Amino acid sequence: MIPPLGNSDFVAHMESVLDVYKTPYDKRYPVVCMDESPKQLIKQTRIPIVRKPGQDAKEDYEYSRQGVVNIFMANEPLKGKRYIKIKKRKTKKDWAYFVKYIADQLYPRAVKILLVMDNLNTHKPSALYETFPPEEAKRIWDRFEFIYTPKHGSWLNMAEIELNVLMGQCLKRRIDAMATIRKEVRAWEKDRNNMKAKINWQFKTDDARIKLKRLYPTISF
Repeated sequence: MIPPLGNSDFVAHMESVLDVYKTPYDKRYPVVCMDESPKQLIKQTRIPIVRKPGQDAKEDYEYSRQGVVNIFMANEPLKGKRYIKIKKRKTKKDWAYFVKYIADQLYPRAVKILLVMDNLNTHKPSALYETFPPEEAKRIWDRFEFIYTPKHGSWLNMAEIELNVLMGQCLKRRIDAMATIRKEVRAWEKDRNNMKAKINWQFKTDDARIKLKRLYPTISF
């Protein structure tokens, strides 16, 4: 979705994110991108035609919906690492527990975790207080600096790029069981982390001020 012209809120959040992306690697202050995506569970209702060499796979257009799972992704671009949790839902509590997992399991020794994410209503500090006792909610919140991508600017979140890679390489077909998704995602995550696959982010603030000039407010004196 394209943001409206002269959108000061968009460019302010965009430049904040781009500033974070140019931060040199520091294990005490890791830059982590977080995103989530639903995946529909779909069951075949007819047996697909066996694929022959040189031909595309053939399956019937009919299928049976088996529900939806939610994929939580944490991606540390500068280290080439990504970590995934598959959940049954995408509530505030699910997000809160995933953030706690990032703080306590992935980066327990970090001084401050710079967490880039989109501005969903579930991605708020209030979700921590709705999930944990106040002392625990504040402890988790203090481990982070939340950096929000602008509205209509999810493309600025590198975790979204990783999610697209996951969908294309691993989940681009009909899967009917949450256990199957967990198994295959775990294998994909391990393989990609072993390769230390990184995102070569090239878009910087100077580029934004030229290529997206129309989004910057016109100032008259």
